[in-house]
Amino acid sequence: MKIHLIAIGGSAMHNMALALHHKGFEVTGSDDAIFSPSKERLDKHGLLPSEMGWFPNKITTDLDAIILGMHAREDNPELAKAKELNIPIYSYPEYIYEQSKNKKRVVIGGSHGKTSITAMILHVLQNLNIECDYMVGAQLEGFETMVKLTHEAPIIILEGDEYLSSPIDRRPKFHLYKPYIAVLSGIAWDHINVFPTFDMYVNQFRIFKNMVTDTLIYCTEDEHLNKLATEETKCKLKPYSTPKHSIENGITTVANTELLIFGNHNLQNLNAAKLVCNELEVSDTDFYKQIASFKGASKRLELVKRTDTSAIYKDFAHSPSKLKATSSAMKKQFANRKLVACMELHTFSSLNEEFLQQYKQCMNEPDTAIVYFSPTAISHKKLDPITTQQVHAAFNREDLLVFTNADKLEEHLKSLKWENQNLLMMSSGNFEGIDFGKLVQ
Repeated sequence: MKIHLIAIGGSAMHNMALALHHKGFEVTGSDDAIFSPSKERLDKHGLLPSEMGWFPNKITTDLDAIILGMHAREDNPELAKAKELNIPIYSYPEYIYEQSKNKKRVVIGGSHGKTSITAMILHVLQNLNIECDYMVGAQLEGFETMVKLTHEAPIIILEGDEYLSSPIDRRPKFHLYKPYIAVLSGIAWDHINVFPTFDMYVNQFRIFKNMVTDTLIYCTEDEHLNKLATEETKCKLKPYSTPKHSIENGITTVANTELLIFGNHNLQNLNAAKLVCNELEVSDTDFYKQIASFKGASKRLELVKRTDTSAIYKDFAHSPSKLKATSSAMKKQFANRKLVACMELHTFSSLNEEFLQQYKQCMNEPDTAIVYFSPTAISHKKLDPITTQQVHAAFNREDLLVFTNADKLEEHLKSLKWENQNLLMMSSGNFEGIDFGKLVQ
């Protein structure tokens, strides 16, 4: 098979390229810019384009398929050439489905927890030597790529994102996977630029639920999922919630198993992962034995640095519900320490003046709450400017600190006393490249 990827340098796309290369396919690609670590990883396997840009002459009739990344535009010249030559064009999720038609597809959906649940399942299956393919939204320890596609594996575990499939396919990604077993972790409005009303957003999960052919595993602690569960459905329903647990000396224990992870959301994720593994014939005993060594997915309450009296954690949290849950988890796990929580407004939704109102009181639990946003990022996203006053009013916390300069934010954090105080950095971005490890001495 000869496959060409348009926008090969993206996080998901370059992993797809590597997976297809490992499968034995002939892989080529193009992009107008490729950054680390994609650049080095593609180069290692001889897949890095020799020059940046779009080259219609790369699109020839001997190609079996084109995979179109989200970074490409609708008027991409390579895409136009592929259409002209009638070469099959797939979005990323479409091609994942194409490669897994004959496998048992397990799809993890929800507004939060998708990556963590998927990572937990993969950790357990790998440790038990159960063969499976997968696609997950973060680089996991012990896994070479974020995508694995083989001829042999009978199962595929897929993280089911609700965002758009490609520039020319406006369907949510998780609508294309046709799950046999599925998880829904929760619904919290996101992607306002695509789903301008909450009802439109919820309906995407309703459509997904109705596609499940065997079993839907869902969190009963989410009111919107509970409503969806009462609607007519063809599949079996398996509810889950936060398991009974204890916290002692900063360690969470579940079912007599000490964990390296913590927080109610992570414990809910654990229960979801356990039920999926049960469906794949893994016993509770085997599941708990293997999950004890799970450290967490990248940027999901990930420990950056620890001293005798403080710790820095980073998290992907950016939506209101995630900020609440992650801050609460830190406060509960380290009850004897104060918490400084800093979040970056980085997504299209969070930088939208209307959506900002959703953040009301979501940063109330930390002892010190900080919000950062970059006016330059807003300009690059071609959004209307917002002010520090608007942000302050939206979060509705009188002592909230708001920064628009990363250097000044870094300077402020380094000036704080960190004895018996933890730092939590939350963003889907990177705070303009601040080195978190150097913030606490």
